Amino acid sequence: MSRGAQPSDRATEPGAALEGPVHHPLRRAIGLTGLRLGQLAAAVFFGALTQAASVALAGTSAWLIVRASQMPPVLSLQVAVVGVRAFGITRGVSRYVERLTAHRVALGGMTNLRVRLYERMAAGSGAGAAAFRRGDVLARVGADIDDVGDLVVRGIIPALVALVLVVGSSLAVGLFWPPAGLAVFACLAFVAVGGPLLTFRSARISELKASAARAEVSASALGIIENASELRVTGQLPQAEAVLKAQEKRLAAAVDAAAKPSALAGAVTEVGSGLALILTLVLTAAAWGAGAISATEVAVIVLTPLAAFESVAGLSAAAAQVYKSRAAAARIVALAEAGHSPEAPVRGPGDAALPDDHQAGSRGGRLERSAGPQAPGGVLTARSLSAGWTPGRPVVQGVDLKLAPGQAIGLVGRSGAGKTTLLAALAGLIEPEAGSVSVDGRELSRLSSEARGATAAFIAEDAHIFATTVLENLRVANGQLTEDQAVAVLGRVGLDGWLAGLPDGIGTLLGSGAESLSGGERRRLLLARALVSPARHILLDEPAEHLDAAAGRRLTTELIAAARAHGRGLLVVSHQADTLAGADLVYRLDGGRLRPAQPSDSQSESQGRPPDWA
Repeated sequence: MSRGAQPSDRATEPGAALEGPVHHPLRRAIGLTGLRLGQLAAAVFFGALTQAASVALAGTSAWLIVRASQMPPVLSLQVAVVGVRAFGITRGVSRYVERLTAHRVALGGMTNLRVRLYERMAAGSGAGAAAFRRGDVLARVGADIDDVGDLVVRGIIPALVALVLVVGSSLAVGLFWPPAGLAVFACLAFVAVGGPLLTFRSARISELKASAARAEVSASALGIIENASELRVTGQLPQAEAVLKAQEKRLAAAVDAAAKPSALAGAVTEVGSGLALILTLVLTAAAWGAGAISATEVAVIVLTPLAAFESVAGLSAAAAQVYKSRAAAARIVALAEAGHSPEAPVRGPGDAALPDDHQAGSRGGRLERSAGPQAPGGVLTARSLSAGWTPGRPVVQGVDLKLAPGQAIGLVGRSGAGKTTLLAALAGLIEPEAGSVSVDGRELSRLSSEARGATAAFIAEDAHIFATTVLENLRVANGQLTEDQAVAVLGRVGLDGWLAGLPDGIGTLLGSGAESLSGGERRRLLLARALVSPARHILLDEPAEHLDAAAGRRLTTELIAAARAHGRGLLVVSHQADTLAGADLVYRLDGGRLRPAQPSDSQSESQGRPPDWA
């Protein structure tokens, strides 16, 4: 699969609206929200009705005040009094309905966009999310999607309502005195165009800085949260906090810079409304002196435009939101498109039907076959594989490796040698820079997401423990897992005593990130997740981490025996070669190159990788 390949145009795939040229990310992101013209029209109607009621209320009130000062018969004022009440009630009710309608459209659109983005990421090769830092992915599926949803409430609807009010208010004033109507239209147009232009031009730089700073803060904060214990033990926590504080200062500075255009746009609004007041006053005064219009009409003409400016005052903020949403949409589309190619179908009916009789569940303390996605059973092969997390900068190069069902292979190497990168590439999470990864002669990138997941399961050293029950944390890998199977596999990895001490057993809630687990318990729980996976090949990154040497050897030996007994390929990464004594083959990764391990490699390698924030 070439890195520069563009997605195909299959309309039936999840997220198919993303297909096409990349020049209009905002339009494509809005298409994914499922925004319907009827819903948008309803929100605009009630928004325009709210503003029209405000303008009518101002005009009627002005007429009533001036006419009442002339002390006419009371009955002649009743229609205006009723009108003031009606317009006041209409404004409140229509504003409430408009907010309900607009937010329903926006929140529903954000839900649709988030679901379709998740579907798109899940259907891809895995390289999409893997190419970004965790904090950056979190920002894209969180704040960026919110920004696209805010476009409806803070951008599209206010702009359309303002357009209706500019035309309607100008025509209403023109009915009383045409020159005044033209003056009002000119002033409203000045504010409606000038303010947004200033805001849009100024927000371009400030928003770019703010979005980059926000992503840095999210990534650093998430890294500190997930690695707090390790950072505290190694004494690096103060340094990490200092980095985060510096990034927060840059974000605050960017936010402050973004506030300046709003102030400037506010000045434009004040100038425009003041100019409209002066022009209408001058024009109507001359007309009233000539007897062309009455005193009450003067009051209506002069005061009505002031309410109309309320609708255009928010256009500057709407322009800033458009730019902010456009930048967010570009980041969302980039995440959604990463890891896709024309050769990688979202669903492969042929792939799903291929036989695989080694689906792994657990029953009675031993691994059993279970239902699940079917993988092309056979040898997982890497040929001349070069891969890395950054395009053009491969970490591993020229790797040739074969992993057959029932075979156990060990991999040792120093920190930074590329062991985790190699596992991610073999699992299809990283696109090869050169060479290929295949199973039974079929490139992994050409398989459906279900088939890839059933071919190889990569259990990372820092894999996430979710804030849910023990059982559901195992069902992440196999949704068909029963409680009895879960208990059995936990016993197999040495967590039977830990499970017995939990207040609710298999239904005990765990804290997010496994705060309630020790390092060894966390690793064993992740190993249990690997064992219940339906994958034919299991790729384990440091399964003996946080365990003493003897316990690490016992656990690794047990894993190798289980893999052989049930025909599953096992590739184990370890800093200690002596824990891999039971493996069929042991390789050493050094400088991105793979070679057979030597007896001298049995000594312990250096400690683990630096945390994500470094």
